[in-house]
Order: sequence, then structure tokens, then C-alpha cells
Amino acid sequence: MRNDEPHFGLKEHSSVDTRNGFILATELTPASVHDSTYLPYCVAASCHTKEPIKKAYADKGYHGHPNREFLSMNGIEDGIMRKATKGTELTTYEKERSKVISKVRYIVEQCFGLTHLHNNAFRARFTRIFKNLIDALFRQMAFNLFRATRILKPA
Repeated sequence: MRNDEPHFGLKEHSSVDTRNGFILATELTPASVHDSTYLPYCVAASCHTKEPIKKAYADKGYHGHPNREFLSMNGIEDGIMRKATKGTELTTYEKERSKVISKVRYIVEQCFGLTHLHNNAFRARFTRIFKNLIDALFRQMAFNLFRATRILKPA
């Protein structure tokens, strides 16, 4: 509740193909849930493609040993950006690594930016997570169709 009005906070965790920008899978959670627990769900949900996942890219919210261990156990290269923790600063190598990762991750962030800009995806339309998840799935189907028209456009 905010000022005696209901306020619904949700986060969208998506798996996006870094080659073409297609959204492969999504998970919608309450905003109170930490990001790091949903990396395995997104990776597992996007394993339906013909090519196996070679590298998983993620922002600093997914930083942590459990996610790195999950990727290692499944033979997936780690593309998670590093985050400075209490008492430790990022090394020069980690800063450079994050810059390299961010040059690939912009494709992932495009899906969020474009849906926020054109589809008002920054605001939950419904009070139930399930209804918002259905809304997100339709938004993502429309995004993928739009992306496909741009890729398959005759030269």
C-alpha cells in the first residue's frame, strides 16, 4: 500500500536470444523477490532451442556463487556481470569484463526498453500475477513478431 492505495510491484525475468533479440522465456515475480534466484528458471526455460546455450549473460542482480555454480554444472559459460561486495572492490579485469558483457547485453535490454516505451510495460495492469503474466506473454509474442519482420525483411 502506498498512500492507502494498492501498489503492485512486479519484476520480469526474461531469457533473450543475443543473436537476434527474440524473447525465449519469461518469469514474472513479485518485486520483493531477489533477482538471483530466477537465473536457473530462465536458463532452463530457454533450453527448447535447437542450439544449446553456450553463454548466459546477466546483469549484476544475478551475481552470486549459486548462479555461477549452476552455469558451471550445466556446461554454460558465465556471462554474469560482477558486483563489488562489502570490503572488496572490483578488479580492473572484472571492470573490463563487465564492459565486454554490456556490449552484448544491450540486445537483452532492448526488449525491456521497447516494451516499456511502446506498450506501457513499466506498469502492472492487473492485480494478479497470473493476469500480468498473460499480458507479458502477449506483449512478448508481439515483440517477437515485430522483431521477425525486421530480420526477415527482404533486402
